[in-house]
Amino acid sequence: MALSRIVSLFPHCLLLPKSNHLALPACRLSSYPKKRSNFSISASASSMASPSKKVLVPVANGTEPMEAVITIDVLRRAGADVTVGSVEKQLCVDACHGVKIVADALISDCAEIVFDLISLPGGMPGATNLRDCKILESMMNKQAADGRLYAAVCASPAVALGSWGLLKGLKATCYPSFMEQLASSATTVESRVQQDGNVVTSRGPGTTMEYAVSLIEQLCGKDKAYEVAGPLVMRPNHGDDYTIAERNSMEWTCDKSPQ
Repeated sequence: MALSRIVSLFPHCLLLPKSNHLALPACRLSSYPKKRSNFSISASASSMASPSKKVLVPVANGTEPMEAVITIDVLRRAGADVTVGSVEKQLCVDACHGVKIVADALISDCAEIVFDLISLPGGMPGATNLRDCKILESMMNKQAADGRLYAAVCASPAVALGSWGLLKGLKATCYPSFMEQLASSATTVESRVQQDGNVVTSRGPGTTMEYAVSLIEQLCGKDKAYEVAGPLVMRPNHGDDYTIAERNSMEWTCDKSPQ
């Protein structure tokens, strides 16, 4: 789905309709590590070769909008069938920073659907509102028991997954200020994105792009992850510090002191 399909229903309101995104043309990052040299399947052919993966992204009042929208958008670019589910009594939720998000369905309408992935955005009190939703808690417990992929970013690994006991014996990361809380339910690491078993966790809004691409890798494989990451112009080496490199540098010289 093109970005233009995100329609404003109210001031600062994001409408996120349920629809499969058409994958973008294959694009390579020359410095992206360990890319397979023999990859040549086009985006349209690869998306038609296998059924769309079904993904649920729950949202709540207080959800961090970047963590929700980036995850939804990037997964749809990979051809995933993403449902946005509201845990509130209405479809439109009041996300953080004055942003409103209109979900596809209420979470109660999603309870009997089998999803390949359930991904929780963070934000406060969004993570708490997700944690307190009994329907979502039941869905997440079944997701884990059935060996299917589940994930969370920002505060949600500690506040939601940890509280539900879904990180026992696993390595996980979360928003820095929640690391101490996470330590009571998981082995904490400071990775930008951490995958352990069927669980993927990440740190915050600034790591969500990498988090979303890592979810594509888990769902659809590395080739599809590279295909989607290329047009996004992501940093090829996620562990590198941000630096400013001078391009087309010029050496200036003079033969006398400036006046």
